[in-house]
Amino acid sequence: MTQKTSSFNIYARLLKYVVPFIKFFIVSVLGFVIVAVAQPLFAELVKLIIETIEHGNKADNKYLPVYIMVLVLLRSTGSFFGNYFLAKVSVNVVHKLRQEIFNHYTQLSIEYFDAQNSGHLISLITYNVAEVTRAVTDSVRTFIREGLTAIGLLGYLLWLNWQLTLIFFVIAPFIAVLVTKVSKKLRSLSKNVQDSMGDMTHITSELVMGSRVVKCFGGSDYEIKRFKKVSFFNKQQSQKVALVAAIQNPIMQLLIASALSALLFLALTIMDTASTGDFVAYLLAAFMVPKPIQSLAQANNDIQKGIAAAADIFNTLDVEPEQDQGTVEKAKAKGVLIFENLSFSYPDAKKLALKNINLTIQAGQTVAIVGASGSGKTTLTNLIPRFYDYSQGRILIDGIEINQYTLNCLREQIALVTQNITLFNDTVFNNIAYGVLGHVNEAAVLKAAQEAYATEFIDALSHGIQTEIGEHGIQLSGGQRQRLAIARALLKNSPILILDEATSALDTQSERYIQKALEHVMAHRTTIVIAHRLSTIEKADVILVMDQGEIIERGPHAELMAKQGAYAKLHAMQFTESENIT
Repeated sequence: MTQKTSSFNIYARLLKYVVPFIKFFIVSVLGFVIVAVAQPLFAELVKLIIETIEHGNKADNKYLPVYIMVLVLLRSTGSFFGNYFLAKVSVNVVHKLRQEIFNHYTQLSIEYFDAQNSGHLISLITYNVAEVTRAVTDSVRTFIREGLTAIGLLGYLLWLNWQLTLIFFVIAPFIAVLVTKVSKKLRSLSKNVQDSMGDMTHITSELVMGSRVVKCFGGSDYEIKRFKKVSFFNKQQSQKVALVAAIQNPIMQLLIASALSALLFLALTIMDTASTGDFVAYLLAAFMVPKPIQSLAQANNDIQKGIAAAADIFNTLDVEPEQDQGTVEKAKAKGVLIFENLSFSYPDAKKLALKNINLTIQAGQTVAIVGASGSGKTTLTNLIPRFYDYSQGRILIDGIEINQYTLNCLREQIALVTQNITLFNDTVFNNIAYGVLGHVNEAAVLKAAQEAYATEFIDALSHGIQTEIGEHGIQLSGGQRQRLAIARALLKNSPILILDEATSALDTQSERYIQKALEHVMAHRTTIVIAHRLSTIEKADVILVMDQGEIIERGPHAELMAKQGAYAKLHAMQFTESENIT
């Protein structure tokens, strides 16, 4: 597919978003048709004025003011309907496009987000959509209004003298070549500008999110240099865009001026027998043609930027959502988990993250997973809710492979608490009763908070459970954020609970409270605990020791200690470290 064809297809796809608002669009076009018709009528008005003066027909004088008022009223009315109703189309299209992108983000896989630059994804909704706005509003407005105006004026000129008017058609191919070359260059440069906008958004987001680390480790100069480099590239590309657009104008003006000069010369020769009114009207209309043509060229520039922006948007919208071909719906599973010959590797990874995992976890059992960083603990738990899809072996819940469940059903069976807590810029209540829990009443939320030992600090907040906690819960301590996440998991009351270093951010006293709460809830559900502190998992039914993606030891605490293997060494190492710290 050629770039030209591709660009046409992109813009055609973009204009499909106009279809639901076609009534507004038609009214807008009719408005601009009125504006276009009014332009040559102004030239005709000048002709009438001259002829009235020449012929001395005083009777016609009284009609000219009415003619002027009607013409201005006609043009103003057309302009209003054209601009207003196209603006209605515009805001609706932009809203729909933004909503579609955001909705699509919610359906994409974790694997996709892992591979993307977050700044670019944000920039699609902010910067790219703004560029697309100009392509489907201002530019369309200009194309319709100025395009129809140019057609109307040329039609009027052909009616007055078709031989002279052919001059405009002689220069048309030269203008077409110029516009084509400029369009191609603008698309390329606009793509660079958009990419650099994404980079700037990403760097700014990292600075805002990591401001404490930046300040503590003296990273300000580094971040300034990083941003300056990207911003400078953006400036360079933007200047090139401006240069290309600026070069186009004088060249086009020169072509049109050449045509008008030839036209004037020939008009003085050929139209020597024409009336003064016809002669002036023709030249006036001819000299009105360049403005809409130049406006069309400028609109084309904006459309090229919009096409480049839309290409990135459509590339993202065309990414396949998470595969959800499951048909099994289950209100609540028992929680029996089976891993059979399970192996997994991340995209582009050279080695397996998990190797031949075989494991059965009975309903209500607590299984703890320990091992060095990178041993595959978190990867194993991430496969259960299908954050990633495995290709070898299988995972079953209650005897049914997880990909046979619908995604919603599968994830309803699982509550997850991770070391990296995700909280939202909302109230404590809405952070606990999040998503599918939004219908839960305050009493149930308070009960979950109490079981997570969070009411102690919630009651001390200015508005209690209705207090807003800031972006990522910035107004809370690490331990408080952790307890809110645990309360959220408890409220969900799923048959499978995954705790990935869930007590890591808690102080010793809070951890003791949480351990008591967790012991209570673990008794009623299948629980997988990834723990760094081995003292917190000694009561687990089964402890798995992982290394290099494999389970190298399994059994209860006492049995593994008696083996004097890898688990015993880890336990002894932690015990020694604890004593040294003490």
